[in-house]
Order: sequence, then C-alpha cells, then structure tokens
Amino acid sequence: MPKSFQPSVITANALLEGDVVYLSGDAWVRQLEDAEVFHDEADAQIRLLEASARVSEVVGVYLSPVNTAQGDIRTTHFRETFRATGPSNYASHGKQAQPKRETA
Repeated sequence: MPKSFQPSVITANALLEGDVVYLSGDAWVRQLEDAEVFHDEADAQIRLLEASARVSEVVGVYLSPVNTAQGDIRTTHFRETFRATGPSNYASHGKQAQPKRETA
C-alpha cells in the first residue's frame, strides 16, 4: 500500500550560490518558514514539474515532507535539517553564523 501524501515543500539548490532554496509562489526563498506548503498531492506534483523546468535558477528540485502540526514548518527528516544549516565544515559562516532558532 503506498504512503499517503504528507504536507510538503518544494526544495532545490540555487544554481549560482548553491544555497538551499524553497518555492514560495513564483519565488525562491532561503528560509523554510517562508516556503509554500502543499497539502494536495496533485497540486504539489504540478508545481514540482514547473519548478523543475526553471533550470536557469535551480538544480536538484524535489518535494520534501514537512510537519505543520505546531503552527510552523519543520522538516521531518534529518537530511533536510542538515541541508538548511549550510556547509558541513568547522567554520562558522553563512547560515551557521546566524543566531540559532529554537527547535523542538
């Protein structure tokens, strides 16, 4: 039996900077909390196809399940949390240098 559709966001990497980005309307945003959450699988698939066609802006476009139960958007997989924090090295720069937000 296939899994039921979970609320999801469309994510990718910005082509020029490499930053993790999320689709919000027709724009790419860099913060998960600004992303558009899709609750309907058909709508999400159509928007995913549209986003995937924007090859001059992003690479690696895919749907990422999220949890919206507490009124905000949270990733459901550690990989997405890891991607959102930036490069995985010892230096504190970019998103890693920003103050951390409280997460549960």
